[in-house]
Amino acid sequence: MGGIHPTAIVEDGAILGEGVRIGPYCHVGPEVRLGDGCELVSHAVVAGRTTIGPRTRIFPFASIGHQPQDLKYHGEPSTLTVGADCIIREGVTMNPGTEGGGLATVVGDRCAFLANSHVGHDTRVGSNVVLSNNVMLAGHVTVGDYVIIGGGAAVIQFARVGSHAFVGGMSGLENDLIPYGMALGNRAHLSGLNIVGLQRRGFSREDIHNLRRAYRLLFADEGTLMERVEDVASEFEQHPIVHEILDFIRAGGRRSICTPRETHEN
Repeated sequence: MGGIHPTAIVEDGAILGEGVRIGPYCHVGPEVRLGDGCELVSHAVVAGRTTIGPRTRIFPFASIGHQPQDLKYHGEPSTLTVGADCIIREGVTMNPGTEGGGLATVVGDRCAFLANSHVGHDTRVGSNVVLSNNVMLAGHVTVGDYVIIGGGAAVIQFARVGSHAFVGGMSGLENDLIPYGMALGNRAHLSGLNIVGLQRRGFSREDIHNLRRAYRLLFADEGTLMERVEDVASEFEQHPIVHEILDFIRAGGRRSICTPRETHEN
């Protein structure tokens, strides 16, 4: 059963789905859309051209959809879209897009944003992503599905984090992290594959074995990275899971690929 607490402010124009619950001292702006079954627990603010998917819960002192933290922003009609079944904990901030980034920030389904984490403008977050406490995603970041980022970690603007990757707590990620990769350190380096995550999500022993072999070949000492990419593509032609990594590297971006500090057996 839905309901709006008498101390909450829901401005004219806001669209609320069935069963929406809005707790004490919340503020919902005039261009906000809340999907069926959403809950704002208390003292939460949803502003701007923001759409929140069904059954997402927003906890106290979250600031969702306010003006981007970008000094080049000049009021353009940008948006923030958050998917279904997300958890947005205390003090989380999410900003809409800017003209320089496509005017949209997009978050997928079933994500968990723990206390005081931040999603910057023009960022794209996949589904089933976990941002632990105090994680900072700068503007224009891309995060794939099933990524976990440990507490206090930061991801630089324009970086890409591939699906099923893991970023360790307190890490500073300055480069693109391959799918299934694991990055650790103050200036994060590639520290192997996210084997624990792969096992938890039911990847087969064969898939994990092939990823290990491909990883060793990709980050060997011989040749250039792109030469090794083509060698691995030929050897693992029938292994789509390996080609996710190869496609990620080939696609490129504004950042270099995060690499190991030394050769690992992982």
